[in-house]
Amino acid sequence: MLAIVIPYYKLTFFEQTVESLANQTDKRFKVYIGNDNSIEDPIEVLEKFKGQFDYDYHKFETNIGKDSLIKQWERCIDLSLNEEWIMILGDDDVLGNNVVEEFYKNFNVFKEKSNVVRFATVSQNYKKMEASEVYSHPVWEKASLSYFRRFKGLTRSSLSEYIFKRSVYNKKRFYNFPLAWHSDDWAWLEFSEEKPIFTINESVINIGFSDLSLSGMDNNQELKNLATIQFYKKIIKEKLGGFSKQQALELLMEYEILIKKTRKLTQNEWLLLTCKYSVNFKVVSFIKLIRRILISIMKS
Repeated sequence: MLAIVIPYYKLTFFEQTVESLANQTDKRFKVYIGNDNSIEDPIEVLEKFKGQFDYDYHKFETNIGKDSLIKQWERCIDLSLNEEWIMILGDDDVLGNNVVEEFYKNFNVFKEKSNVVRFATVSQNYKKMEASEVYSHPVWEKASLSYFRRFKGLTRSSLSEYIFKRSVYNKKRFYNFPLAWHSDDWAWLEFSEEKPIFTINESVINIGFSDLSLSGMDNNQELKNLATIQFYKKIIKEKLGGFSKQQALELLMEYEILIKKTRKLTQNEWLLLTCKYSVNFKVVSFIKLIRRILISIMKS
């Protein structure tokens, strides 16, 4: 059984989200909606589709998402029962009609071979009222390679397009980066447990993008930058061995550049970089690192 968990807060596009659930050609799922004490009541929308799919609705007495989106995701997941697989669906994202059908159609293919399943996506820009091309993926792909394609700007990724095993979620949980920025990226590296991500390209999920969405907001860039630095630091310390030597060197350089945009690197950060450059040794890259360290010392 599949649990579709919706951490609800915004009403603006919510009816489209709910309608896409009602339109599923396979109804073998249950929806759990956790209202983060929003002032926008979704009951009227839910009543409109009552009886068209199975759902539980709960309004929390406190708003926790403003302080930690991760805690909101997790308490919404806690509303669910013992479904083996979980999707966290944004309240402005829309499922293609056959998402659940294709999930079960492919179930016997991936159930023992993968902990993480994803779908093709379209990025729906509500600000400009335009949609992107369809982003599809290799059917089987190593999680590190999947992230590196995103790092290089060759694809996109967001929380709603993934389904993951409850058992691996219970072990790993989501990492609480500021604003939950990159928390989903880290989750797929962790949740995969060295198994490949399985992609279903025959179904498409529309990912909403607007001034109301976190990715569309411009007033929190400082926290996003902090989260990104923390994310790369965790990759460097814990996951770098899953990347090729060249990929690792590019990630190391990105980490250094991100820090330099806001401040000087600390001694411990230079030591971490030196250690990782040594493990992924290339003569030219290592010499350039030493030169940058010497210049930093001379300036200070």
